Amino acid sequence: MDQMIHAEASKVIDASPASIYAVLSDYRVGHPAILPKPYFKELTVEQGGQGAGTVMLVRMEVMGVKKTYHLTVSEPEPGRVLVETDQEAGVTTAFTVEPLDGGTQSRVTIATDSRPSPGIQGKIEKLINPPITRRIYARELQQLADYVKGRS
Repeated sequence: MDQMIHAEASKVIDASPASIYAVLSDYRVGHPAILPKPYFKELTVEQGGQGAGTVMLVRMEVMGVKKTYHLTVSEPEPGRVLVETDQEAGVTTAFTVEPLDGGTQSRVTIATDSRPSPGIQGKIEKLINPPITRRIYARELQQLADYVKGRS
């Protein structure tokens, strides 16, 4: 089995972990609001909408490549870790919120592990996906910071 492709980005945000987690776990309003366009084309909640048990369809387009993910949300550590998984595509994304400075700030990390395609395509993905994904996540984290600041 080929090893997974890993990409992650972190940012310290001036907001409490609870306020950040509230945005991340709200798949009807908060989470869609922080997704960077033009990469995220659509997020449709099929079931739930708040944290664990949420099932959604996400359409993305990155560098002309269109992908659709059917994601299920779990909360291995409610209030701290939120995980989106597409079993079929072999993609798992974790959002981790850590309190800093007595809870006045938070370090937010978005980390994705994905199964590479077979053959040469997979080798190319291992080279180009992590830096592109990190750039998308840096934008998402900035939009999260702006969003929580606008709400406070």
